Amino acid sequence: MTDRATMAIDTRNLDQALAQLRSASALAQGKPTESASSVGGADFSQALKTAIDQVSQAQQQAQQIGEDFTTGKNAVNLQDVMIDLQKANLSFQQMVQVRNKLVTAYNDIMNMQL
Repeated sequence: MTDRATMAIDTRNLDQALAQLRSASALAQGKPTESASSVGGADFSQALKTAIDQVSQAQQQAQQIGEDFTTGKNAVNLQDVMIDLQKANLSFQQMVQVRNKLVTAYNDIMNMQL
C-alpha cells in the first residue's frame, strides 16, 4: 500500500504565485505594492509544475491500484481503489479550478487600461 499523505497538493506555492499576480496587477495600475521577496518570491512556473506533477502522480497511482485490483495482484481491496480514484478525481478538479483562476487573472491583467 502506498502512502496516501503524499498525494495532497501543496497549495502554499500557488498562494504565493497568486500573490505575485496581484502584485503585478497593482504595479500595472500604478499602486504601491510589496516586493517579490516579501511576498515569498515563489517561482510561479515551478509551483505550477509541482502541482501538475502531483495531480499526475495521483492519477497514475489510482490507475495502478485499479489495475492491481482487477488482476488480483497485491491483495488490493475495493475500498482502497475507490478512495484512490476519488482522491485523483478531486485533485484533478482542484487543478482545473486553479487553472480557471489563473486564466481569469491573466484576462484581468490583459484587459487593464494603461
